[in-house]
Amino acid sequence: QVQLVESGGGMVQPGGSLRLSCTASGFLFTINDMGWYRQAPGKERELVATITGSGRTNYAGFVKGRFTISREAAKNTIYLQMNNLNPGDTAVYYCNLDRDGRGTVYWGQGTQVTVSS
Repeated sequence: QVQLVESGGGMVQPGGSLRLSCTASGFLFTINDMGWYRQAPGKERELVATITGSGRTNYAGFVKGRFTISREAAKNTIYLQMNNLNPGDTAVYYCNLDRDGRGTVYWGQGTQVTVSS
């Protein structure tokens, strides 16, 4: 099986920072496309950022200048550095891995991020 495990969530004040991590393990032979998504109560799950196996990144508009996605070289381990957090960033953040580029996708259990005074 393929398993994704996230870590690094928590509670921070507005303007604070967090660094999320996600490690994938299991039957994987390539460096896969991966990404971060988030979901707040009562809202749809939305894309935060993605990174390809070769390191090409893509960000949602609200992320530009605040969040940075990265990965370990030649590994299915990714990070999300989040700076200047605001209460609107409060959500469960999920790690995602694209197994084959044809719809086989794996998800982690999620990690809670809470931004509050």
